[in-house]
Amino acid sequence: MASFAKIGLNGKVIEVQSVVNEVLHDSNGVEQENIGVDFLTKLTGWSIWKQTSYNTFGGVHKLGGTPLRKNHAGVGYTYDEDRDAFIPPKPYPSWTLNETTCLWEAPVAYPTDGELYNWNETNQTWDLI
Repeated sequence: MASFAKIGLNGKVIEVQSVVNEVLHDSNGVEQENIGVDFLTKLTGWSIWKQTSYNTFGGVHKLGGTPLRKNHAGVGYTYDEDRDAFIPPKPYPSWTLNETTCLWEAPVAYPTDGELYNWNETNQTWDLI
């Protein structure tokens, strides 16, 4: 199954739809994003769709292929046309966007001691759960 994000105002993802892969095939049997966009436009009347992939996270393709738009889109994500990437909502004001992965990062690295932590925005620390 192929996934497509419906893009609304300001690049916001407002829906994600799945399409059977065969729908995307051209006359040579090659998947084409524009065929999926045309299919969804005819089906829904909405014309702004971008393909997304569950195999992509943080700019890395899980199966070793070429990453598609950095991250799999979700409702509330933003499609950034300049980066050609899906960016999740910013979790905290202090976090910054990693330009390579298009994921948000805390100003302090997450501890690597195997424990679970929650971010404390007030103190700018990771607090043990």
